[in-house]
Order: sequence, then structure tokens, then C-alpha cells
Amino acid sequence: MNRHDADTQRTFAALPPARGRSFAQTWWGQAWLKALEDTALDSQQLKAGRRLARAGAVGAVTVRPGRITAVVQGRDRTAHRADVLLEELGDEQWDRFLDMTVERAGHVAALLDRDMPPHLVEDSAATGIELLPGMGDLEPECDCDAWDHCGHTAALCYQVARLLDQDPFVLLLMRGRGERALLDDLQARSAAPAEERAEPEGVEAAEAYAAGDILPPLPAPPELPAQPGVPPSLDTEAPPAPGIDPVAVRYLAAQTAVEAHSLLARVLRSDAEQRSPEPELTLSQDAVRLAAGLPERAVADRLADGSGRDREGLARATRAWCLGGATALSVLEEEWAVPGETLARARAALESAWDEDERPPLRARGNRWTVVGAPAQLRLGRDGRWWPYRKERGRWVPVGGPSRDPATALASLQTGAGDEG
Repeated sequence: MNRHDADTQRTFAALPPARGRSFAQTWWGQAWLKALEDTALDSQQLKAGRRLARAGAVGAVTVRPGRITAVVQGRDRTAHRADVLLEELGDEQWDRFLDMTVERAGHVAALLDRDMPPHLVEDSAATGIELLPGMGDLEPECDCDAWDHCGHTAALCYQVARLLDQDPFVLLLMRGRGERALLDDLQARSAAPAEERAEPEGVEAAEAYAAGDILPPLPAPPELPAQPGVPPSLDTEAPPAPGIDPVAVRYLAAQTAVEAHSLLARVLRSDAEQRSPEPELTLSQDAVRLAAGLPERAVADRLADGSGRDREGLARATRAWCLGGATALSVLEEEWAVPGETLARARAALESAWDEDERPPLRARGNRWTVVGAPAQLRLGRDGRWWPYRKERGRWVPVGGPSRDPATALASLQTGAGDEG
């Protein structure tokens, strides 16, 4: 049997009418009402219950382990005692819940702040404990002799959703533990000697390795989906929270799906390819990566601001990114002095790339060689590859991918494409 402590009954004064507002503002209050609405067979009784609750017809609510009770004034002015039953957790379930909660300080802090984070409910479910009621878990009893949820029990449930909004400990009391007893148990577990809470010992590494031949083989890796997944729709009637831009969130979710697909593709490659991880991006580079997905104008403006560029600068950076990622972006934005040995190799490559009578006149500055009298330029990357640039509206813009051969890179100014040479 469950332990019933002195604080395992609470009575809440009747709440004022709820006109002009929803009954549940929190996600757990809404989950409570979903359990009611999924269970009730008569939608008309639910509507009647909402009307009674909105009108303030529900009296003081008493909450005890496994039961909530109130007197509800019917539309005919007849008072009815309404009860709703919810199964209590057993002692073994409470032990598992308390052990899980004490290992995660954030759960305790959230409860003390009268919050019920989704992770608390998810972690509880992972240990086999369902805190929130599901379909069929709210069992009605009313002296009006209705066999299902009547307007009186429905009104009680709607009113209790408001109480749950204010204090999630109300739900835990219904499940069998009062606030004081629950906190005392958590404190006792937190103060227990470390050896009493130690995890089971493992085995020696050599022993585990020796047993490898009797273990089942690892499952085959998943197949790479043909396309990235599609994020869920954000088109809801609920207004966004302050500071949340639904358009930006939708775009970011879509780009995250693309990145996840790319990461999975890299994981499924050969080991040799996996040994060359991509460098971590700066915030400015990551803004360009996101902009390469062609966002809506409002999102593009935010990315431009976040990357420290204007719209035109972001467009050039995005163009470079599409040609070669972070490497191409650095070629666009970094001008550097070519060191002696690298400069000698670059000059040798330029000398041998054309016959003497075909070599274009070039003017060098840093890692950039500009064709004299033409809107064409070659830029040397730090990896020794050449990138073709063209001057458009007074700005140098990349027009093709890199090449090991400067002549091939310059020729791509006519074709619009480079090669990996």
C-alpha cells in the first residue's frame, strides 16, 4: 500500500469564473485535458462541463491520492458531488521515480519552481512511470448516476487543469505523494552515502574483450535516405512567444534536417574518408552556410546582420560558399602575402600554364593575380589551387570552382565552371 502522510490531502478554494480564457496554459495542464477529452464518449457533456466551469459552478476542490472531489452546481441549481479517480503509483514505482529525480538536479529545481519540464515526464516514462494520465485513466463518479463523464465530472476536470497550471505537485499528490513527503524523500536520497547510490560495478576490459566472440554482431548501419527529412509544420493557431520568429525557426529546422542528412552520409562513408573532419565554422561562416539555402528575405536580412555583412556582401559570400564551402569563403575574404617557397611554385605554375605568346599580362598583389586590362583575376588558395574571379559592378566575385592549373581556372571565366584538377 502507498504511504499516506499528513500532507496527502489538500483543499483548494473555489476558483472564480474562467470567462475569456482557456482552462490550461501549461503543456501539462493541456495534457490533463486531452486525457479527459479523449476518454469522454459524449462531447455534449464536455461542452456542458466547460460551461459550468466557466460560470464558476465548481466549489472547493479536494485532492487526495487517487481522487479529486468537488461539489458542482448543475444548470438546474442542483448540487452534485463529483469525483474523478486516478490510479496511484505503487511504492516500487515511487522508488524508481525518486531515484531518477535525485540524479537530475534540474528536475527537482523545476518542481520547486512549480514547473514540470517535458524531460521529467520523458525520463519518468523511460523508467516505466506515467505521471500524466492517458486515455481512460480519468475515471468519473457522480451522484447524478451518469455512466460516463457527465457535465459535473467534466467541469471538475476543467477546473483542476487550472490548479495544475499553478502547481504540478497537485498531480503528484493525485498519484500518491504529497509535496512535503516527496521533498523529504528526495532530500534523504540526496544525503545518502555515495556507496549506497553507486552504480553496479562493470567488468575488466580484458574480460569484456574476451567475450566479444559470443556477443551478437552489431546491426547493419541504416540506409541513407534519398532526401533530408521535412520538418513538421509550424502553422498553428497559437501565437508565437515573444522574440520567436516562426519563419526563421521553420527555415532553421529545414537546414538542420539537411545538415543531419549530410552528417549521416559522412558517417556511412569509409573509415579513410571519416578521418578528415570538417573544421568548425565561425558564427560568420555558419551564417553564410545557412544563407546558401535561399531563405526568405526576412531571414536573409537577419543572416546578413548576424554575419557582419550587407545584403550584397552576403550574396557574394553565399556564391563563394556554393562553389567551395569555407575554403572558397576564405579565398573571397582573405588577402594574404604569399610566402617565398609558395610564391616560387605559383610563379612557376603561371610560367608553364601558357605558351609565351599566349600568356596574359598579370599584375600581382598578395595572393591575387589580376589580368591587366580585363575584368578577370586569379586567386591562389592556401592549398595551392587557383580560383577564377570576375569583376562585376565594381566588385570581384567568384565564378567557378578551383583548379590546380591557372590556365584552366582562367578559362573557366568563359565557361563559368572550374574543376578539381
